[in-house]
Amino acid sequence: MLRVHLTSLPSGYQSSCARLVKLRILALESCLSEQKAVSRSPTRLLSALPKISANPKSCFSSKTYFLIRGVRNYSKNITDIKALAMGDLVGEVFFLDEFAQRQWDDPQYSGTTLSFDKAEFVKRIESLHSSGEAPLVDGYAPFCKHVFVPNFVGARLSVLKITEENEPLLRSGYSARTPAELPVLTRWFPMSSVGEPPESSMLDVILYSREQLEKERSAMSSKQERAPLPQAPWGIISVKAQDQPFELPMQPITVMRNSLGREEGGSGVPLDREKYMASVDYWKEHAPIIKASSPNGE
Repeated sequence: MLRVHLTSLPSGYQSSCARLVKLRILALESCLSEQKAVSRSPTRLLSALPKISANPKSCFSSKTYFLIRGVRNYSKNITDIKALAMGDLVGEVFFLDEFAQRQWDDPQYSGTTLSFDKAEFVKRIESLHSSGEAPLVDGYAPFCKHVFVPNFVGARLSVLKITEENEPLLRSGYSARTPAELPVLTRWFPMSSVGEPPESSMLDVILYSREQLEKERSAMSSKQERAPLPQAPWGIISVKAQDQPFELPMQPITVMRNSLGREEGGSGVPLDREKYMASVDYWKEHAPIIKASSPNGE
């Protein structure tokens, strides 16, 4: 059984959910059209929406109710449904931003991939931070922070040092992180060629402030229809499996993209030549390992 209380969601979500949910959702049980049980994850609600819209009564048992205004017009209110579904992924300090969720959901993600439960991940990061074990560490800009934690998710290293022996195995191509961003030229090692890497000892959890994420959303039309951000002050935008307890250089193309501005998917931070050259020094000797045939972006 999935139990969600409207009053338990962050305040930023409550007004949106109130337009769709009458009073609160007391329980969501099994009994979709195919009589399949619903996953504990609220995000599975999204895949059920077409069936709910077509015939709501056939989707739920008599012991449950999902009172949604205008459920037959769900596409118009999809952002509100997403806001409700994301309630699991929000803590007092951190929330799991959609940008980071690609690491769980995108099989072609170029970097650390994760299978650990998303909601539990946020809870563990919250716990490690509140205990003092994972303080906020300054990042490349005032709106960027890091927390470095032991690798509790079994994530594997996603970067390999380039050697004379493995250099012939490198592949290259154009790809984009999201449909709204311009494709860029990148290179990678196919995991099928170099083998599965070992687990890392650390995780670098990269954070952007809620204010910065709001600015980036407002700058790109494709992001303006998304659900309202939670009220937690820091969004988890990336998780990197690594052995070092400090920030590794971002890829040079990412530095350049950031300098292009928020309209092109960057952060708007001007290019710093010294930091750019440090990025080049690292990435000319390393490349990401990709499980899929090609990556989605750098």
